[in-house]
Amino acid sequence: MSRVLAPRLAYFAGVARTEHVTRAAHEMNVPQSTLSRAMVRLEQDLGVDLFARHGRTVSLTPAGRTFLSSVERALAEIERAAEEVRADADPATGKVAFGFLHTMGAETVPGLLQAFRADHPRVRFSLVQNYGEAMLEGLRAGELDLCLTSPVPDAPDLVARRLDEQKLRLVVPADHRLATRRRVRLAEAAEETFVTLEPGYGLRRIFDALCGEAGFRPRVAFEGEEAETLRGLVAAGLGVALLPPPTVPRPGVAELAVTAPRAVREIGVAWLADRPDTPPVAAFKRFLLSRRGNLLPT
Repeated sequence: MSRVLAPRLAYFAGVARTEHVTRAAHEMNVPQSTLSRAMVRLEQDLGVDLFARHGRTVSLTPAGRTFLSSVERALAEIERAAEEVRADADPATGKVAFGFLHTMGAETVPGLLQAFRADHPRVRFSLVQNYGEAMLEGLRAGELDLCLTSPVPDAPDLVARRLDEQKLRLVVPADHRLATRRRVRLAEAAEETFVTLEPGYGLRRIFDALCGEAGFRPRVAFEGEEAETLRGLVAAGLGVALLPPPTVPRPGVAELAVTAPRAVREIGVAWLADRPDTPPVAAFKRFLLSRRGNLLPT
């Protein structure tokens, strides 16, 4: 029923406002015959009389007045929604829905936004921190325009570009047997107890793959959702971890470079294929792609 009624609601509101079909047709720039037929069909579809006819003029019936109240609210909501989407697409003041990994929230993303807004000071952002798979689903659901994620996804419905890579470190307690070392082979930690992210996180997949490449299956004692929480567990002596560098040094741990296998995670930007960009999204996408090789703080 709503699909049948919707095209006629604005016509109905115009006739109700002017109480004159000819005048309403002139104001809305539609033929009078079109407007008259639309009102007759609207009444037929509803099964009630909305207007009392008095020659060339009309007046609302009680049912028409009740219907008009709801129609005006509906049209006002449509207009509000139209204004909102127009505002979000405005090149100067529009909005970008941007997702990124938790580990990039403290330093990387604030730095990117600061640099971008130097040339686009009024563009607004809706920021979402999440793990990689959740952000990719956000892209598919239309909740995000772009996301920074790792590993760089490979899916037919997405476009992804590698931007940078981040070295991973073996994080051990400050009093650990390896704590005085500057670098280590991952195989040297084969007998250790690990703390790591939960399955489904991109960093967890990288961790599992690197341990397999080093020739062992890790013994995992704790699984979490956030890297700095894992560092806290390491500092408490509850295990070791393979993590990206911290934003600020964490007391109670030592962080060792991993020489073998090559322990890095690639960082990329992804978006939904074949979805048109609004001007602010297109500008931010160009900005991110211009940061290839220079995305992460040094």
